[in-house]
This record gives sequence, C-alpha cells and structure tokens, in this order.
Amino acid sequence: MKLSDIVTPGFDPKTWEDKGYKLPQFDLEAVRAKTHEQPTWIHFGAGNIFRAFPAAVLQKSLDCGGYDRGVIVAEGFDYEIIDKAYRPYDNMSLLVVLQSDGTIEKRVVASVTESLKADPQFGEDWARLVEIFRNPSLQMASFTITEKGYSVAPQDLERGLAPQLIMGKVTALLFERYQAGAHPITVQSMDNCSHNGDLVKKAALSYAQAWAKAGLVPQGFVEYLDDESKVTFPWSMIDKITPRPDAQVQEMLKADGFEDNYTIITAKNTYTAPFVNAEETEYLVIEDKYTNGRPPLEQGGVLYADRETVDKVEKMKVCTCLNPLHTAMSIYGCLLGHTLISEEMKDEDICGLITKMGYQEAMPVVVDPGVLKPADFIHAVLTKRLPNPFMPDAPQRIATDTSQKLSIRFGETIKAYKAQGLNMDELVLIPLVLAGYARYLKGVDDKGNAFAPSPDPLLEELQAIVAPLEVKEGEQDWSCLKQLYTRQDVFGVDLYQVGLGERVEAMAAQLFAGPGAVRKTLHHYVAAR
Repeated sequence: MKLSDIVTPGFDPKTWEDKGYKLPQFDLEAVRAKTHEQPTWIHFGAGNIFRAFPAAVLQKSLDCGGYDRGVIVAEGFDYEIIDKAYRPYDNMSLLVVLQSDGTIEKRVVASVTESLKADPQFGEDWARLVEIFRNPSLQMASFTITEKGYSVAPQDLERGLAPQLIMGKVTALLFERYQAGAHPITVQSMDNCSHNGDLVKKAALSYAQAWAKAGLVPQGFVEYLDDESKVTFPWSMIDKITPRPDAQVQEMLKADGFEDNYTIITAKNTYTAPFVNAEETEYLVIEDKYTNGRPPLEQGGVLYADRETVDKVEKMKVCTCLNPLHTAMSIYGCLLGHTLISEEMKDEDICGLITKMGYQEAMPVVVDPGVLKPADFIHAVLTKRLPNPFMPDAPQRIATDTSQKLSIRFGETIKAYKAQGLNMDELVLIPLVLAGYARYLKGVDDKGNAFAPSPDPLLEELQAIVAPLEVKEGEQDWSCLKQLYTRQDVFGVDLYQVGLGERVEAMAAQLFAGPGAVRKTLHHYVAAR
C-alpha cells in the first residue's frame, strides 16, 4: 500500500478501506485541472500543520461535493519538503488523527493539487506563482510560516524587488497582481500568533513603502495594499497540535502494510513524512472579511466571525481555557519530576489543580466569544487534549519563557476579578501556581534534587531574587519574595496591591518547607477546593 497506488489506473480501494483508510471521494483529475486553470487558494508554508488542518478541512468540502477546486501550496524556506514530502506522492499525504482513547483515524488528503518552491531561483515554479497571482480567480493567499516568518530585515528591504525573505517574495507576487489589474485578494494568516493579520499587513506594507520610496514601484501599489476594498488581512485563531512523525504511529501503519511510513529529515532539520500525525481536536476561527470570495471552509469546520469575536476566542484560549492550564502543569510537572503532559493527567493533584482552577476560578471571568462555548472548550482540553497518550509534549518545553507568559495567562484573570469587584478570596489555586513559580525558580525539585529551569530571558535575574531562600523546614527570611511578586512586568499586576501578595508569599513558604513540601502543599489546597 503506497500513496502513489491511488492514482494508478485500475486502483482497487477495497484493501485500503478494509483497513480503515478513508480515501478521497472526489474526481482528483477534474479538481486538479479546474484548480490549475482557475486557482482560488494559494498557501505558503508546506509544513505539517498545513497538511493536517487547512488542507484536511478543504478535503472535507471536496468529499461532500461542496467545492470543485483544491489548494496550491508553496514553500519559501525549506525547499526539500516539496522535493521529498510532496512531489513523490502526487502531493497527497496520509493524515493520522490521534484519538485520546489511543486509537487512530486514517485519511488520505488529496486536496493539494500543486506544490511549488517560492523563490525566483526555481524559474518554472516562480513563473507559475506569478501566473497564479495574476489570475483574477485567485481569492486567498494564506500562511502557516510561524510568527518569525513575518519578520522584515532592513537588509532585505535594500534588495529591492529581489528579496530573500518570504514576506518580501509574497509582496513581489502581490505587485504582479497589482500590475495585472489590481485584482482584489485576501491575505490570510493562519499562524498561532495574536492579531496575525496585522503582522502580515505590516510586513507587506514595509516592503511596498520601501520599494515606492526607491522608485521601484508606483505609490499606487502601496495604496492598493492599504485599500480594504481591494486587499484585506483578516485575523484568525488557530489551535491544533501536530507533533513530529510518531514512532508508535509508524508501527501501526507498518502493520497495515502502508509502506510510506518513514520519517524524512531535511538538511534544515525539518521533520516530516508522507504522513502527518495530529491530535483530534482542532479550532480555526477566521475574521470573515474577503474581497474576492473564498473557499467554503465552513463545510470542513472553520468558524467565520467578525474581528471582535476572533479576538475574544483568542483571549478565551490564552487567558482561561488552555494556556493557563499548560503553565500550571509545566511548573508543578517540573517540580514533581514529570516528563510528559499526558502522564501528568494521571496525577490526581495536578489534574485536580488545573480542573478546579479552570472551572472554579477562571471561568467566572472568562471572555465568552459566543461562537465557541468556553465550558465545551475547556472540557475538550481536560478530557481529550491533555490526556492524549500520543502527544509527546513535556512540561519542560512548556515552561520555556514562563516569565513572558504569566501576565497574560494569570494577570488578566486577576485584573478581571478586580475590575468586576469579585471576591479575591475566591482565588486560591491561581495564587498557588504563582507561589509555585518561586519554588520552580529555585531549581530544586520536590525530592531535593537540582534541576535546570527551562530557558527564559529573565531566568538569571529572577533566580537571583529567590537565591537567599533554602528548601528546608523552619523559619527563614521571606522578604525577598516581595521583590518578585511586585513585578508587574512578570505578573501583569503588583500582587500586593491587588490583595494577593501575602497569600502567595505564605503559600511559597509552605512549598519551600523541605523535601515533599510541594506534594503536601499542592494536595492540601487542591483537596480543600
């Protein structure tokens, strides 16, 4: 069983279907031909998240007969992905959905009709990209290139119309569209970063303005990009985990007789494969602001809303229903010697901590976006996402840059309590997480063994504050904690000013009271709630 079999004349789907593989339910050749002639969607970023989510969403629409065109993918960073993970398999891939009960769902994704290298050095590919962008039928150019991909370097601006960074190349392609008739288009980020559409627009305008100033393009091109009747840059919120190719999954596929089950590692250290494994839960909420129409991605589960709603969904996730739980698990997971998030969910104290913290303390001030129920979202996090045995995520990874996350993940909830006049005495477990951070900074686990806290730009500075403290029973001078918990840059508030400083300080003292104190203190407060 190989992906290439599917496009072989005389292909018999029975063997695949008998082994639980869902095959494309549409005419591949017809969709490919229509897409080549009248493309509507080009996507930049050929990585695993694209294949597992946006491409799979479109597949659902194609399978139900709700659409007749696929998506063209372009890669502007690691060109080996195109040569090794797309073209040898006719741009098809196998999506393996990792269920929380330990089973998998297998679906062949064939919605990608072409794969291109986004660089003028690949003449034929670049000419095709120019052709696509000049075509009036094109509706959307989208991205999964990570937040770093939207960066603009001064030296790249100086290269004029031959930029090397991906946003410069995309802006050059948008200039082709402008020259072809200033056709409307939507430029859509699908990356997991706040207000992502603004990042795309800022980058594109940076290039266009620099080129106009140098006399390389007319000022009209800058005005075209800034005209929302012509070009829009909507916000979106995306949420789905797509780990590297998993050894367990490879063995399951091998047992089926699926031969394309190996890992591909490129020279740029990208881990990919002919298959992509991903968690079952997924969310994509997009600001519905398109100038030339759009593919009907709502048929595959995408939620379209206004900008304010997209912002609310992001705040719900970041401030209440996911990210604070992750941070709490990372702090206490490191202190209690855990190395997998899924294993932490079997720890009654940690599971109790995040469950009660989410439902009892954060939920009263949650931002409700309307299109997603916060209670449903957090229920999926607790019952499907975090316990998923296939997810290799570790508390040590999530603990990276904790000082940069606390103000949003907990500070916003504390501010909301204050603003709404709610009883601060109701906050017990959130203060316990913040108290745990001081103990974490000490770099000594609950058994008394030293560990290395994860990388963080403020790590040395904050560790110096707690340096006078010792992990031991008995009295010691806790005054240094005031230097920590007054840090508004870290916690978003001065914890003493909002009436929580003394409580957090007292909890921290309990956590420092010798080996075993972390477990004892955690259990005490979780059980009491």
